[in-house]
Parts: sequence; C-alpha cells; structure tokens
Amino acid sequence: MRDLLSPEALDSVEWRRWHEPGRTGTAIHALYETADDQPATAQLIRFDPGAHGDLHEHLGYELMFVLQGELLNDNGDRYGVGDLVIEEPGSVHRISTETGCTLLGIREAPVVPTN
Repeated sequence: MRDLLSPEALDSVEWRRWHEPGRTGTAIHALYETADDQPATAQLIRFDPGAHGDLHEHLGYELMFVLQGELLNDNGDRYGVGDLVIEEPGSVHRISTETGCTLLGIREAPVVPTN
C-alpha cells in the first residue's frame, strides 16, 4: 500500500472520471469492489484544480486522508497533506479544492445528494 500512495505511483494509477450531478473535475481509482448489498467503499479520489464534489448527507462514517494538495470543506475548514477528515453519519457538506487534491476516501455507507 505504501508504494501505491507515493507521488510517483499516484501519477501512474488508472483514474476513471467520476461523473455525477453537482460534481466537477474528479476522478477515482477503486481500491476494492464490494457486492451490491455491501455499501462500503475505499477509493483514491483526485480533484483537478477548481474541482468540487456535490452537496450530500452521509448515511455512515466517511474518512478522508489527504495525500496531495489542499482540500476545502464548505464550513471553511482547510486540510493539507497528512490531515485526516472524519465525517459522521448525518453530516452534510460539500468539498472542493482551489489547487487540486488527491485523497484516500473510505465510506461505510452511501451518501445522499441534498439541495
């Protein structure tokens, strides 16, 4: 796993564009696949400069570990390399980046888009 998270390895990962309403400039690399009845996910997520996620509510815990760049939360919090962000069930947020960002994201349950 250590080799996968090095800057060189992250540049060579096979990224897949992440297309969802309200989300721009993001790509993912799934670390493992789960069955439809197992909602947990673990993935690398890359945000282009100026990219953002959608506004959503968490149905379970989410952990985000910043590997490169800076991650912004719509509540004003800023996270840099090495920061661990934990979103609790019921929390609502939208993340973005000005400079670009790569993170490890782990969710124990899906999220629900909000307006």
